[in-house]
Amino acid sequence: MPKNRKTIFALGLLIVGALVLGACAGEAELGSEENPLVWVLVPSGEVARVTAGGEAMADLIADDTGLFIDVIVATDNTAAIEAMCADPPRAHIGALNTFSYILAADRGCAEAALVSVRFGSSTYNGQIFVREDSGINEISELDGVTFCRADQFSTSSWIIPNLELQGVGVSVNPRDAGSHDASVAGVYEGDCEAGASFVDARGSIEEEFPDVMEVIKVIFQTENIPNDGVQFVPSLSEELKSQITAGILTLLDSDEGLAALDEAYAWSSLEEHGDSFYDPFRQILDAAGVSPGDL
Repeated sequence: MPKNRKTIFALGLLIVGALVLGACAGEAELGSEENPLVWVLVPSGEVARVTAGGEAMADLIADDTGLFIDVIVATDNTAAIEAMCADPPRAHIGALNTFSYILAADRGCAEAALVSVRFGSSTYNGQIFVREDSGINEISELDGVTFCRADQFSTSSWIIPNLELQGVGVSVNPRDAGSHDASVAGVYEGDCEAGASFVDARGSIEEEFPDVMEVIKVIFQTENIPNDGVQFVPSLSEELKSQITAGILTLLDSDEGLAALDEAYAWSSLEEHGDSFYDPFRQILDAAGVSPGDL
């Protein structure tokens, strides 16, 4: 079977490309070579790595199911949400993080299907860090600092850490780094005085910065956060949802599939979960007196 063609889109190109795709597809069946499904990924790590892993996953799914899937890497979490929430959708499948999923679900344009597993767990944690030589040891000392985050909708590098900072009366000046790797690098290189990421994104840049574990000091770790995963737009047929879900789960049965999952997002497994899996996270937001729309 010929391999799918994939393109990385910035938000503007994503919109234009989708319009052209729709015009050319005509009445071709969704999932065909003429009218491929679109899977939007978020750049939570280095874009080239996320892209390569996503393309490998899509090719293996195509080999197993016969469904053609174009992989796009959005510029940020916001662009990924908008791709699924557009009318008509510019993406049919998502790999949204926790907060982005809740935002999209509340808007009626995403349904949870699979939740990722890393290190044997379907939850993860965020961390707040500074340089070892900063003299900072507590998050209460971060008031007014420049703070690197992946982006404003990143659950572990902004939403939850910011609630924790607010809880101790601290306000910071956020700077969007674009990814968790870049958030760590930003603090390492002195662009930010502090930052946050998932645990432990420091390892993602260890090849480039071998002493990152010594230079970057973690001063706070969040409570458990539901992992990212795979979501569908509600308009997708149940037949296609079932085929795609089965195809993704089949990746767990081969070395090539596991390698692709690992390369894209360090996923070691996937579990089937619906929207209720995210209710404990919604309760965290409720307890803090905030709603997704507020954030």
